[in-house]
Amino acid sequence: MRIANIPFGTTDWDSIAPTTHPGDAGTAIWRTQQFGDIRVRRVDYSPGYLADHWCSKGHIIFCIDGEMTTDLKDGRSFTLAAGQSYQVADNDGEHRSHTERGVRLFIVD
Repeated sequence: MRIANIPFGTTDWDSIAPTTHPGDAGTAIWRTQQFGDIRVRRVDYSPGYLADHWCSKGHIIFCIDGEMTTDLKDGRSFTLAAGQSYQVADNDGEHRSHTERGVRLFIVD
């Protein structure tokens, strides 16, 4: 990733208008900033959330609070807790996430 043409700035995530994205169960609330080709989000998954699709997009995900599990289509599963992160390249492991108690994430993709 090359970061270019983004002037220095700060983001008050609570002031970004939320968008709601239903999962197979629960909801995801996104607060999104777009910087050229780079999307940056703070995402909250409700308790009981289950993604509605298998994702093949690359992400860098940092868990701010809570815990979630990401299942890969090949059968592996990884749990992400507060203070942990994961990274995956585009088309390198279709994945989908779920959480029992809810989670807050910071995502760059």
